[in-house]
Amino acid sequence: MPDCFADRLIEAIIARKAPAVVGIDPVYERLPESLIGPRASGETVTVEAASDALLEFGRRVIHTVTPLVPAVKINIAYFECLGAQGVQVYLDLVKEATQQGLIVIGDVKRGDVGHTAMMYAQGHLAGHDVIQTPEHFTPDAVTLNGYFGLDGIKPFIEASRGRGKGVFVLVRTSNDTAASIQDITTGNGKKMHEIVASLVDEWATTSETLGRHDYTSVGAVVATRNAEDAARLRAAMPRSIFLVPGYGAQGGRAEDFKPYFKADGTGAIIAAGRSVIFAHEQPQYRSKFGEDWERCVEQACRDFVSDLARVVPIPG
Repeated sequence: MPDCFADRLIEAIIARKAPAVVGIDPVYERLPESLIGPRASGETVTVEAASDALLEFGRRVIHTVTPLVPAVKINIAYFECLGAQGVQVYLDLVKEATQQGLIVIGDVKRGDVGHTAMMYAQGHLAGHDVIQTPEHFTPDAVTLNGYFGLDGIKPFIEASRGRGKGVFVLVRTSNDTAASIQDITTGNGKKMHEIVASLVDEWATTSETLGRHDYTSVGAVVATRNAEDAARLRAAMPRSIFLVPGYGAQGGRAEDFKPYFKADGTGAIIAAGRSVIFAHEQPQYRSKFGEDWERCVEQACRDFVSDLARVVPIPG
């Protein structure tokens, strides 16, 4: 039986000495010119050409960051927009990252109930029980919308058990208008996201996926910029690893992420996307490495990891 997802993730973090995950969210128009060539104003490209470019870019990013971080987070939306060929690129990158030995988080943010949730779980984590679908690699974990309650989460937990898979349930997101819903104070004085956090802790406790490091395979996406909220959520979900977006391009500094970790340096993995994968656009890297965009990505990833190491103790 495969190891618990939480154990695999924590041990990968210890091995790389980096509680860091690189988000692969590629936009065709922002790819290096060496991959897509110059474009005239108003010029369009075929889906085939765009898919090929995204695949090549993603593969080279994966190979560049593999020695530096334990995980990548691949956002399916940036591929689904290209239709079936884009989805195939997503699957190919999941396979590539898996074969490189990385932990792969599929940022799919699925949410539904009943048989629909079961089908999503089979498609993104487990494979179909009866139908022999074409062989493809599935991520090690996926992101989920928890606002359907346990009905929307249970099929994924069941699919993860015994397969070394995991889930990250949205608890508090980082977008500007999240507070208008997630920070509403309820009649018992708790914010809405605190209620969701208590449910996630309940699901984690009953998931039967507790690992050697005292974390379960039911994690949480947490991205508040309020340090007190972050500390409360850390205390409220002691068995869950936090996936925390917001570093770099979204304005997050290393110091902002310290409350997400426990005192021993465990409990969270911080995501950086655009600030790493599009480092070739940033003057400090371009001036040093010129058109060598892979060196830009490598240095930006090194800087990301070192910045976190300033404020977060590495476990182990």
